[in-house]
Amino acid sequence: MTTTLLGAEFDVLSDDSDYVHSRLDHRTSAVDRTAKPTVELVLSQDHPEYRDAIQQLIDRITREVENWQFGHRLLIPEGVVKHLRVVTHAVHPDATAGTEYVGGAMDVTAARESRRALESAYAEIQVLKDRLQSENIVLREEIDKTSMFEEIVGTSPPLRTVLSQVSKVAPTDSTVLITGETGTGKELIARAIHKRSPRSARAFVAVNCAAIPSSLIASELFGHEKGAFTGALQRRQGRFELADGGTIFLDEVGELPAETQIMLLRVLQEREFERVGGSGPVRVNVRVIAATNRDLHAAAADGTFRADLFYRLNVFPLDVPALRDRRPDVPLLVEYFTHRYATRLGKRIRRVTTATSQLLQSYDWPGNIRELQNLIERAVILGDSDTLSIDPRWLAGRSLATAPVASLSTGTLAAHEKDAIEAALTQSKGRVAGPFGAAGRLGLPASTLESKIKALQIDKRRFKPGEPSVTLPRR
Repeated sequence: MTTTLLGAEFDVLSDDSDYVHSRLDHRTSAVDRTAKPTVELVLSQDHPEYRDAIQQLIDRITREVENWQFGHRLLIPEGVVKHLRVVTHAVHPDATAGTEYVGGAMDVTAARESRRALESAYAEIQVLKDRLQSENIVLREEIDKTSMFEEIVGTSPPLRTVLSQVSKVAPTDSTVLITGETGTGKELIARAIHKRSPRSARAFVAVNCAAIPSSLIASELFGHEKGAFTGALQRRQGRFELADGGTIFLDEVGELPAETQIMLLRVLQEREFERVGGSGPVRVNVRVIAATNRDLHAAAADGTFRADLFYRLNVFPLDVPALRDRRPDVPLLVEYFTHRYATRLGKRIRRVTTATSQLLQSYDWPGNIRELQNLIERAVILGDSDTLSIDPRWLAGRSLATAPVASLSTGTLAAHEKDAIEAALTQSKGRVAGPFGAAGRLGLPASTLESKIKALQIDKRRFKPGEPSVTLPRR
């Protein structure tokens, strides 16, 4: 007789030792259809590793009279291995009729090979994925080495020196004091330090201390309690609390009023502060990076900035060079800003006129990178071709104001540079910064003049009233 199982016809044979062999099995196992499908015949086709297990399974099926599903391998002529999925059931019509095995076998060789090929492909993909991930890590490290400083553009030796120092101090928790003229990119340096630090996943909070009224700076930095002053309608967290676990950047720190300097000193020493109007300490874990374009050393000597706070801030000093001290970077910066603003405005600028290039590199940039950036933005807005051009009149009005700086920095009066600085120090009685300092008389930023004083080995103390003359040893 025949029965239908899983949508296909199968032969059902009855004998004391009969085993059902389906038509599919005849095709699969290459057994002659005229041969009697006994258990021995079936087992002879089974793979040697499976024969004992299949015999035990057949015996168990016979005893338990249940539905069974199992997979096994056939070893057919010419050494070909076939994989079968068998569904079978033992039937006992009566004691004399013996056992009938009703079931079907499905050839799953192709499916198993496909699955193995798929698993092999997945394994290969995983190997390639792991290798790609490793290569990406290495690539990211290489990219970080060359572009770890975000928008800091340039390859000049002075800039490379600063970036090397950034790489060394960034992984630490040391307080950093960044000095430099206005517009040199001190905040970019601070962000680069934060990015390369273990705190990079936490907040970077920037505060311009010069932009906040002195009466509100303490509340802005440290927060206040409800009712601390008129208008304090609720408790407010300060910038230090917002930066907890991260980094706070105090730009123009030299502009802090005296009472706020005391509060900042306590944060640096004790890692705690009190909110305005508060009665209990608030502890914070914050890295402090400060920046200024003032000579804080001179300010501390003059008493306009706390000396103890200066030394707390000046753990790791970083002096950002002025743009006139890194002239090889000007073409790179011009290209960078031109691309930025041209893309923003939907323009395509491919070249810079020779006259413009010479003009940009010969100018002293008292406003540094910020001034250059603004000038390029203006040129891109006004330009109506694919060539960037700067009107010399845009800079002519400022050339006279920067003439003293140009003469000292470009070396046109190099032979008289030391005499000029010493004369200015004599007139200012040894004072470098401030409205009556030597820097103002020469038209130089205080930090630049300090660098020149060191380079020329000038002892500025001998110009102060009552100070003994000291000759510095030559290096």
